[in-house]
Amino acid sequence: MTGIFQDLRYAVRQLRSNLGFAFTAVITLAVAVGISTAVFSVIYAMVIRPLPYDHPARICSLETYSPQGYQQPASYPEYLDWRSDNHSFSALAAYNPYSSANFEGPSGPVAVPWVQGADNFFQVFRVAPYLGRTYASGEDQPGKNDIAVLSYELWQQYFGTQANAVGQTIKLDGVPYTVIGVLPAGFRYPINMRGAIYTPLHMPKAIAETRGSHWFPTIGRLKDGISREQAQADMNRVFDDLGQAFPDTKGRRAKLIGIEERIIGDSGSALTILLFSVLAVLAIGCVNVAGLLLARGVKREREIALRSAIGAGRLRIVRQMLGEAFVLALLGAISGTFLAYILLQALRKLLIAALSRGAEIHIDMTALLVAIGLAILTSLVAGVGPAFRLSGIAPNLALKTGGSAGSSRSQHRLRSAFIVVQMALALVLLVTSGLLLRVLAGLRSTELGFSPDRVLTSQINLSPANYKNRDINASFYQPLLEKVQSIPGVKAAAVIDMLPIQESGRNADMHIAGHPSDPPNQERLAETRIVSPSYFKALGVQLIRGRLLNEHDTAASGPDFSVVVNDMFVKKFFAPNEDPIGQYIEGWVGRELIVGVVSSIRQNIYQPPLAEVDASIYQIPAQYQIEALSNMSLLVRTAVAPQSIVPSLHQVFHQLDPSLPFREPLTMRQVVADVLVLERLENWLFGTFAALAVLLAIVGLYGLISHEVELSTRDIGVRMALGASRGAMLKAIYGRVGIMLLGGIVAGLAVTEAVQKVLSAIVVVHAKDASIIAGLASLLFFVGIAAVLPPARRAAKTDPMGALRYE
Repeated sequence: MTGIFQDLRYAVRQLRSNLGFAFTAVITLAVAVGISTAVFSVIYAMVIRPLPYDHPARICSLETYSPQGYQQPASYPEYLDWRSDNHSFSALAAYNPYSSANFEGPSGPVAVPWVQGADNFFQVFRVAPYLGRTYASGEDQPGKNDIAVLSYELWQQYFGTQANAVGQTIKLDGVPYTVIGVLPAGFRYPINMRGAIYTPLHMPKAIAETRGSHWFPTIGRLKDGISREQAQADMNRVFDDLGQAFPDTKGRRAKLIGIEERIIGDSGSALTILLFSVLAVLAIGCVNVAGLLLARGVKREREIALRSAIGAGRLRIVRQMLGEAFVLALLGAISGTFLAYILLQALRKLLIAALSRGAEIHIDMTALLVAIGLAILTSLVAGVGPAFRLSGIAPNLALKTGGSAGSSRSQHRLRSAFIVVQMALALVLLVTSGLLLRVLAGLRSTELGFSPDRVLTSQINLSPANYKNRDINASFYQPLLEKVQSIPGVKAAAVIDMLPIQESGRNADMHIAGHPSDPPNQERLAETRIVSPSYFKALGVQLIRGRLLNEHDTAASGPDFSVVVNDMFVKKFFAPNEDPIGQYIEGWVGRELIVGVVSSIRQNIYQPPLAEVDASIYQIPAQYQIEALSNMSLLVRTAVAPQSIVPSLHQVFHQLDPSLPFREPLTMRQVVADVLVLERLENWLFGTFAALAVLLAIVGLYGLISHEVELSTRDIGVRMALGASRGAMLKAIYGRVGIMLLGGIVAGLAVTEAVQKVLSAIVVVHAKDASIIAGLASLLFFVGIAAVLPPARRAAKTDPMGALRYE
């Protein structure tokens, strides 16, 4: 132990006397370890950290498909059939995670996430409440379902962790609910819903009895001894039986997905690629540190030989060299942990928005231990080669080599291999980052069918109880639009039930009156929207033929709805020369008269525009308004900066309905950015990795070329003394560097091609991307060439006589 402490003290003295080397090595380690720790924290939270449920491996999400093959969730009557007829689930629950509730808290109304579930919802997770109880059997039936279970976060925030919260009466959407329990800390489902409130299902009678209203996700717990494959076969048997009773559903199929896979979702592929990218950065850092230690070791060959000559054993020399690597590791771990913390803080908003468990990502003790372990492992792996090489040098040979130390052909090959490896890995990350940037730029510049500039949007969630037996249009939406329209700088104001780009679609099977019926089990779907007549002006949707919806299209204007369709609807449902104006649609709310055709807009940024039918909010009869119009989005097109009208909007909302929580408005540009949050996160991470990888590779290239020049000082002096010009020396150095860079780029392109199947999980490489890849490879080559300019110029300025006197 005394010898070990001596070696560590000597290592500290050595590093203090070589601050340039120590600083470069620590920064290299900090970058490699910091990135690795940050990504491990992400992967640990998303994949490794146990889910807050009992035996989560037994919990499955039921994904169901229509006879035509598209995803089709359960209707409520279907769910009841599935629940009663299956033999595989101990609990199968339907739930509604799409709502938010207006919770009348002590500081005024606030919007909280709201999850409504069947009476057996909590049985799926086998969660024991922290206080009180969860639902009893039958408490999802009307008259028994005005009860609520609080999440731990909501109880903590609004009830101050008081035990007497159980039994209190609270108001959600203006309706009194009795609090019956509080869930334990950490429980959430869906996993990304923090601070949610849970109630039994509340459904209008029409939806509860409609077999064709497909929107309920379902989740279940498998019985002991039942595998997922057995349960899937059992559910398909249930579907076959129901297909006999209800021929329209014949051919439906089920797929069971484990809850871990469901929670990871679309981010799974990105996390896998992320892991490989981190390993590449770590490898670059390891090679870089190894190169630095090797270069420094060559300088110390005479010192080590002298220590060996006066009695130091090989083990002691190895231990001393690894002691220096260990000190570097500790410094790198501390710096890397700090860098990881900064990275995670900078990405926090993106992580929470993009990943289902993003709020759980932080540097905990596990991540800290991983950081220290990575730093030590990287340093020891990088240092063990140089340590054994130095310890094996014969003292008499090293003492006689003088200025030619480290200039052997094997030494040159080893240093060249380091540069090739670093350049190859850096190019792989650079290409991946460049292609991701291309994808993101393409999505951001996608033609939406409308201009998102100067458009502000705010979500409206009315409390249904406050509008019972009232005309919502007359008491809220009409005065809202009039008051907003009168705000200075507002060009148009409108409302829509499902905001384009932001919200998932809602569709119905359509048929044109007088056209031949579609074949059995074949659906022709169109998106459906409820809008105010001013919607088309607010979003800039162009009229192609006919007329737009107007103030005369009301519930009193007749039994048939007047609707506007888009040109994609016309192409899908009508012959090329057929006029859609005046024809009737069957299949949405009865019979809808087509009065106009407008240009198509994208409902989903990842898909081309779909067929769409738009109806006016003023045509919704009073008895259906609570169901249809409680949740809408306000659209405001302005002639001024959109955010400048937010205070006025807040004032209008408060005047019309003081119980309505004011949701922070977003511009449509922000809506698009939020939809692309996973792509933005991937782009940010891979861009950072690529930049740091290139930086590490350039630092390594600069350091090794500088070292080559230093080792070759005597050789350069001899050549220049024999008549070699400075230009010839520059040409020789750049020729060698160019060969190494080209070798690294060729290797990098080969690796990129080899891992194409892995990369295709997040980005598909097209033939047209060859120019991007070639450009990035050229950029890396020229950056590498520029990095060696200072040492190359220094070599070309070598004084021959000074170089020959070097020894």
